Order: sequence, then C-alpha cells, then structure tokens
Amino acid sequence: MGDGPALSPGYRLLAFNELDSTNDEAKRQAGDGAPDGTVILARAQSAGRGRRARHWVSPSGNLYCSILVRPAQISSAVAAQYSFIAALATFDALIEVGAGHGLAVKWPNDLLLNQRKVAGILLESSLTGERAIDWIVAGVGVNLISHPEIDAPLAASDLAAEGCDVPAPDELLAALIAAFDRWQRCWAGQGFEPVREAWLARAMGQGNAVRVALEGEAVEGRFADLAPGGELIVELGDGTRRAIAAGDVSFTVGT
Repeated sequence: MGDGPALSPGYRLLAFNELDSTNDEAKRQAGDGAPDGTVILARAQSAGRGRRARHWVSPSGNLYCSILVRPAQISSAVAAQYSFIAALATFDALIEVGAGHGLAVKWPNDLLLNQRKVAGILLESSLTGERAIDWIVAGVGVNLISHPEIDAPLAASDLAAEGCDVPAPDELLAALIAAFDRWQRCWAGQGFEPVREAWLARAMGQGNAVRVALEGEAVEGRFADLAPGGELIVELGDGTRRAIAAGDVSFTVGT
C-alpha cells in the first residue's frame, strides 16, 4: 500500500501501487466489513474492466478509484442512480481542476471530452437476504495522460491528448470525492430529480438521433429525455417512447 491525498470527512482512503481492479478490491473490502465511505485508489491496474466485463488498459499516470457506499434500504433500481451521482462528481471534479472544457456525460456511464471517451464508471452492488442493497461500489477511471484504443463508435482519448490542463491523480481524486459527497447528500435529501436535471444539463446528444444496442436487438430513435428513475427515453419513429434501463448507446450529434 502507498500514500494518497486527504479526503473529505467521512471517507477513508486505501491506496495501492497496483491492483487487479479497484472495484474488485472494494468488493473484497466490503465482504470483510469495510465501512461506508471506503475509497480504493490504485496507481495502476492489471485487470481493469468496464461494462460487460470489457478489459480496460490501466497503466500508471491515470486515475483509478472505487468508492464503497452502504446506503439505507434501497432497491437495485434505485441503486443504479449512483451511476449518475458518480458521473456528476467526475464531471464537476474535472471542471474544478481546470480540465473540463468540451466535457459532457453520456448515458449510461461515460464522460466524453470533445466527443471522445476520457472516463468511465462501473457500478456494482450486492444484495442482503431481504433483497435490499447491502453495498454499492462505484468505480471511476479517468484517462489523464494515456488511453487505450477501443473498438467502439466513439474513440477514447485522454486529457493530455486533448490539450487540457492535466491534474495529478491525487488532486483529481480529492476533488472527485468532495463532489461525490455533495451529490450523494443532495440525492439523499432531495431525491433523484435534482441529480437528473444536473445530469441532463451536462449530457451529450439530447434531441439527437440515437441507436441503443440491446441483447438481440437495436433501438433507433431520438434521445428525448431521462426518466425519473434514470432510464434513457428514446422517441421512436412513430412518436411513441421507450424507456431503456441498460444498453450501448451511439449518437449522431447535430449542430
């Protein structure tokens, strides 16, 4: 283990030079009874991953972290809203450290800079015997000085490649945890609506053509809205609307 930055009150940092995955370590810590607010930081990962277990190259110099939260009795559907909390926290932290020009959030779990992916969020959780959420792990990876080549409609990039000011990983982590704490408190006190509104204000592609790849089908239409629970609302060609809880999204961004 190594040193790391001081975090907001209520958060405890465990910093490592290298891990297989910060999410996997956070889950191990959760299984061992680690408290709410435990933060895992790795300088590099040997087995980083994104949604659907996609491998994510994780060399040193970027930010790799995971936040363990133990919310009071909530369902899996409500727990999914933590993806938006983490996205807003990452967005606001990048703005705070001066690296956010051209930044946008993309449903359900990405942050884009100049329409290229620079950050991703991986949410994982565990249920209690009563089928309520026991814990949630929100993993965040931000490409600061390097990025992988990915096979996706939107290419990856990093802050340095996009000509941005590049914060140290520790500086960005401290700002991210402070923003995560603010948005989690907002969500706990006021519900999802202010989080939803803030996410939409930062979102890529609302009103534009969208294609959502699902298991066995693809849905095409217009990105119309974000549902009160966080689902993507797609307006189809016949004017009807469909709420989508999970899928891979590609946009045609208009001017």
